[in-house]
Amino acid sequence: MATLMVDFIISLDGYGAAEGWPGFWGMEGPEYLARIEEEGGQEHVALMGATTYRLMSGFAAEAPEDPGFAQLAALPKVVFSSTLKAPLSWKNSELVAGDAVEAVREMKRSESRPLRTIGSLSLCRSLLRAGMVDRFRVVVFPVVTGATGRDRIFDGYPDITLDLVESRTFDGRLQLLEYVPTVLDAPPGAGA
Repeated sequence: MATLMVDFIISLDGYGAAEGWPGFWGMEGPEYLARIEEEGGQEHVALMGATTYRLMSGFAAEAPEDPGFAQLAALPKVVFSSTLKAPLSWKNSELVAGDAVEAVREMKRSESRPLRTIGSLSLCRSLLRAGMVDRFRVVVFPVVTGATGRDRIFDGYPDITLDLVESRTFDGRLQLLEYVPTVLDAPPGAGA
């Protein structure tokens, strides 16, 4: 049975990106980049929605020799979309137009490789809400992007508790936090 990890990079105030800022808020360092390269080489299935697919496949087309994009191109990718049409142009990409939660539920039963999301806020939200997520990981970048931030990561999420299972600091400033999530029906202590 496969495990599913939701994986985000965020600003301290919970944004996934910010207008005018470079990727990784310009703070990626050698330790963090080495971790990305190491993990990119590990066998897994990448899950994403249409917006992330368009963005990442575009980056990969612009920089096919980039080692990170070459690794990602080699991985099996499952793209959930009702707007994209098959066949997808990015190598090793499969399009699923049906219900993402049901498709991932079946993948968790039948797939031997781990499943990991890339971006895809609404996909991650629906998988977490459905109780499908085994691990929830964020890498927190030490910036607050209140004026320029976009893509608030946690808006629309259900209430969840998080049990910390790993933490690490990269390059003296980036904090990786990995949790086992539990979706709550109600806030703790809210009796019936």
